[in-house]
Amino acid sequence: MTVTRFLHGYLPNGSGARTSSLSRWYRPCELVTGLAPKLFRHGSGGRGDRSVANPKGGPMTLIHHVVTGDGPLPIVFVHGFACAHGDWDNQVAHLSPRHRTVAVDLRGHGASPGTAEECSIERYGADVAEVMRALALRPAVLVGHSMGCRVVVEAALQAPRQTAGVILVDGSQFASAMEPMLMERFATSEGYATITNALFNDMFTPKSDKAVAAAVVERAFRLPRAIGQKMLSDMLRYDVGRLTSTLASLRTPVMAVQTTYSNEKRERQTMRDGQTTPWLDMLRASVPSACIEIIPDTGHFPQLDESARTNAAIDRFVATLPVR
Repeated sequence: MTVTRFLHGYLPNGSGARTSSLSRWYRPCELVTGLAPKLFRHGSGGRGDRSVANPKGGPMTLIHHVVTGDGPLPIVFVHGFACAHGDWDNQVAHLSPRHRTVAVDLRGHGASPGTAEECSIERYGADVAEVMRALALRPAVLVGHSMGCRVVVEAALQAPRQTAGVILVDGSQFASAMEPMLMERFATSEGYATITNALFNDMFTPKSDKAVAAAVVERAFRLPRAIGQKMLSDMLRYDVGRLTSTLASLRTPVMAVQTTYSNEKRERQTMRDGQTTPWLDMLRASVPSACIEIIPDTGHFPQLDESARTNAAIDRFVATLPVR
């Protein structure tokens, strides 16, 4: 099995204009969980410095990414907010004997440098698309978790000829009612830490591996506050002003693997078989052909908590796609 690591870099900022009128409540997507402590160990694989053409002149490096395995249908993995590429270690181990897998670190996360000014959902999507082009990937399946769901949708729109399908793992949609609360919390010295603590401690269940859950929470607190605040605000902007229309613009097969949702009190709850949510209803309306798979009684990280079931869901989706 071949594993290649790259530390790549960055395009101009593409944050886009802020949208102040926000219209929907926070709606987490459904996903699957499966987790192993090894995913927090960093291997020392070989590194290379590849560059692509910069439209403004000069070389342009790509975000850090790890390439493993080979096969006719590549699979690209994109992590969530305050996370890193290692969250997908179980999926890479399962899929790389048959597929070329690429797991990225979004700028400002993991091994990819970046400033708050450089970070946005659109910029993240462009970064992933640039990695796909630089690696000359055949049409690939893009798998995103949480915030990464938005990123893979953007990447699919920016690299449509290299996208064979999109998998959304426990995605979500913020609503306008979140904006005053975020702004109020961000104005205090401890507000961002309070939000981060509440968000991440709510993402696991009693059946989650406690050591893994603690490592995920601890890692989240290492994300610089400036980047964290920027991306929470940017997800809100994106969800209200762009998410529905971008989903509707997709011309590729889509699957959602859902495990959680937010109730009326903004508390994250696990899903049950046959359940729907406002997020899933919006997804069905935007992408009528979307396949929905629910993994019940699982937290927000199914790729960690229920890795075997997550892998099986990916396998089922991949089996429906033609190899081009």
